[in-house]
Amino acid sequence: MPPEPATPPTTPPALAELVEVMRRLRAECPWKAEQTHRSLARYLLEETHEVLEALDTGDTVLLREELGDLLLQVLFHAAIAAERGEFDIDDVARDLTAKLVRRNPHVFAPATEGATESEPAGEPLDAAAVNESWEAVKATEKQRSGPTEGLPPTLPALLYADKVLDRLARAGTPVRTDLVDPADADLGDRMLLLVAEARASGTDPEQALRDAVRRLL
Repeated sequence: MPPEPATPPTTPPALAELVEVMRRLRAECPWKAEQTHRSLARYLLEETHEVLEALDTGDTVLLREELGDLLLQVLFHAAIAAERGEFDIDDVARDLTAKLVRRNPHVFAPATEGATESEPAGEPLDAAAVNESWEAVKATEKQRSGPTEGLPPTLPALLYADKVLDRLARAGTPVRTDLVDPADADLGDRMLLLVAEARASGTDPEQALRDAVRRLL
């Protein structure tokens, strides 16, 4: 007797309801109907920073709310694209699922001899090795022509510097910060040295500066 066909996964009710609410708002709310990708850009930026604020304060109630506001922006842009016949929220979810599977072979790689789903064969990877694997797969996919390709120039300066230093190191051309004398360096070079120092210690320089400013208040 042939096995029963697998039941296709369904969208969780809360998310399905949210998508429908967004569709109706685009159709029936005059303000929302006239928004475009460009007009919404400022709100995406604002909501992102409000999520960061919630993370910095450790307020989980606020974080829950702000993540919802950020999700609204994702749904808004997907709804606009769907109206234009470009893509919809399901396409966004499918692309993300495929990316997560592709970039996490330590979890989703085909089973090998002696491995089970719960106990894969080989030595387990630590967090650093997993990150290296992710970056290696990403670099193969992107085929960048330079260390700044794909980096938004509007990133905060510390984060931008951190990303560039990381990419240069991965490309085999790390910046020789040891050749810079802090006593003779200008302010920008000294700040770059601090970013390099943060990287060497495994510290996020952007987060470290935000935390330091918060301690002043």
